[in-house]
Amino acid sequence: MQRILVIDDDKDMCLVLSRFLSKKNYSVEVAHSGEEGLKRLRVTDFDLVLCDYKLPDVTGIELLQKIKVLNSAVAVIIITGYSDVKTAVETFRYGANDYVTKPLYPDELLLTIKETIEKNQIKLHLENGAEPVSGIKKTNGTVTSTFNFVVGKSTQSQDVQRYIELIAPSDMSVIINGETGTGKEFVAQSIHKFSKRSGFPFMAIDCGALPKELAGSELFGHIKGSFTGAITDKQGSFEIADGGTIFLDEIGNLSYENQVKLLRVIQERKIKRIGATKDISIDVRIITATNENLIKAVKEGKLREDLYHRLNEFKIQLAPLRERKDDIVFYADYFLQKANQSLGKSVQGFSKEVVSIFSSYHWHGNLRELNNVIKRAVLLSTGALIQAESLPPELAQTSPVESEGNMIHESVGLLKSIAWTAERQAIKDVLEKVNFNKSKASELLSIDRKTLYNKLRLYNILA
Repeated sequence: MQRILVIDDDKDMCLVLSRFLSKKNYSVEVAHSGEEGLKRLRVTDFDLVLCDYKLPDVTGIELLQKIKVLNSAVAVIIITGYSDVKTAVETFRYGANDYVTKPLYPDELLLTIKETIEKNQIKLHLENGAEPVSGIKKTNGTVTSTFNFVVGKSTQSQDVQRYIELIAPSDMSVIINGETGTGKEFVAQSIHKFSKRSGFPFMAIDCGALPKELAGSELFGHIKGSFTGAITDKQGSFEIADGGTIFLDEIGNLSYENQVKLLRVIQERKIKRIGATKDISIDVRIITATNENLIKAVKEGKLREDLYHRLNEFKIQLAPLRERKDDIVFYADYFLQKANQSLGKSVQGFSKEVVSIFSSYHWHGNLRELNNVIKRAVLLSTGALIQAESLPPELAQTSPVESEGNMIHESVGLLKSIAWTAERQAIKDVLEKVNFNKSKASELLSIDRKTLYNKLRLYNILA
């Protein structure tokens, strides 16, 4: 039975999640603070941590970093309000696997949990050289993951595809630059797929999620007894990827010591396990990715200049989704098909208003956020087309007025926006005043508790 740890200071939320997930055959433990959650992680191995971003004693990113130190293999899903999606997306840099937004919907949550655990198990099987599981194929005696890479319709996407086909047959190192959620790992996988190394492993390593104390071991391996906790010999990712491709995401997060080791790997094609005396020869192609300015990192002394030039034999820049308008509906249709299949529904498309909203929205999380929005919208939709009411409120607010020349419509839209914002803020102020006691809040607001709960859900107020 797979084990899930729920960390949330809302005891009612913990109770509901515990009962629901237990009925779905998961073993569930709960913690009401970050420190309590860490205590449970020290004594129990979990398959997944479901963690609220806002906790009373620690921030989501701080807790995520501590979780990864205690158990780098555990999958983590962040719970957040939709207004905090930009912040939630940032947690991917520190090892989060996915996020879900409040209010939580059972089918969406269950699907996300299943997909996250499955993907994490695939990753762990790859690292441990175990027998294939669902989603993994075995070729030439090695293990590699399967994937779907969909080329967009925009000029930028078509250019990226040409670069992939051009660079793939070579052994040149590649840097992929782009915001979180733009598909950097999928581009790396596609380069591997079209290369002569496609029959060998593709290893994806999130350098941002690697605890500094364990990064050297994860990348280069160790021998038994080389440090506290090294109870057996361990292959590093470079050994496992021998003959294939290693993808280092968020390369700028590597420590100086490991940057030196990586430079040696590139120059000499050899690694040395921690505590070992003998070198091991390897043949690995290196693809790196980042969402930061590496030239700036070099100037600031965060990244070795010689390492940067070794890695930067070819660079691919991925444009954010908001700059690829032609791709938005294309990918929306693709994610719609996936969501229909996963949720057993048959939504046929999007209303004109929704298409307009999609084109106007900023998309902080890019393709990852678009996928999550559509999955939730499919879940909530009852008709043939996804309507604006199935979208998160913050997203729907980006809808442009139907006629730019119609000042009346524009004024009405502005008034609605002001009223929406004012009511939301008033509710938040009252809740804070009564220390989030919903009974007292409903009395002060002169509404019943049911109406209050409906408004909390409408405005995505975390209370």
